[in-house]
Amino acid sequence: MSTTPLYFDAHSHLNDPQFSEDCAFALSRMQEASVYSVVVGTDQAMSEKAVSLANDHEGIFACIGLHPTDNNGEVWNEEFYSHLSNHKKVIAVGECGLDYSRVPEEKRKEELRQKALFETQLEFAVSHGLPLMIHCREAHPDLLDILHSKKREYGEKLRGNIHFFSEGAETAKKYFNLDFTISFTGVITFTHDYDEAVQYAPLSMILSETDSPYVAPVPYRGKRNEPIYVQEVVKALAKIRNEDPEKVRIAMVENAFRIFKIT
Repeated sequence: MSTTPLYFDAHSHLNDPQFSEDCAFALSRMQEASVYSVVVGTDQAMSEKAVSLANDHEGIFACIGLHPTDNNGEVWNEEFYSHLSNHKKVIAVGECGLDYSRVPEEKRKEELRQKALFETQLEFAVSHGLPLMIHCREAHPDLLDILHSKKREYGEKLRGNIHFFSEGAETAKKYFNLDFTISFTGVITFTHDYDEAVQYAPLSMILSETDSPYVAPVPYRGKRNEPIYVQEVVKALAKIRNEDPEKVRIAMVENAFRIFKIT
């Protein structure tokens, strides 16, 4: 039985080399601040490390999967990920998805590769009763097409979160209509580009995340991001939405527990 934290960081990379020397210290700061986090895999080694961190520390959960591009050239290994999924603190599959921001010259071939890899992980998530942790850059129309098609096939069994959401309210609405949530990072503390989406979203359909060690929020810009800084994301969400900060804080924790089925 998990206790209830004050804050929940829905997406972090404590398994990143940037934390190799002081991960224990970062974890102790999280414990002091009552912050839980999902540590996300991008390939086999990072997924395995996420599971190890989750097994060893209260308040840490693991997400296992293969990133569309940042994956060291790996291909999907069903046996490997099936074995990892047996760990009780594995709560999602990813980060998987589509990323067309750095597609090489053979664009069509690369897009087909990414779509096939994503659909394989989608099928894996559904078969294992887990939500997806989705990465999407410059590929939302294709991603939505896949999700629409698969939603007709799998219904409520297909669920998940669009991490690091950086689109407008119209795109957000399309994900909400599929019963997918979206999560916001510290980017919302230093740009107003996503205010409309933050304001439009039902409170029950959003999550707070850091994507640490990347994109630290104000007032920590330029420094390594950490899960404890999710507090600044939650403050920003409340301010942009013009809602009670305590109400938003509680909702971010409750939403994470519901979406990832943490008990």
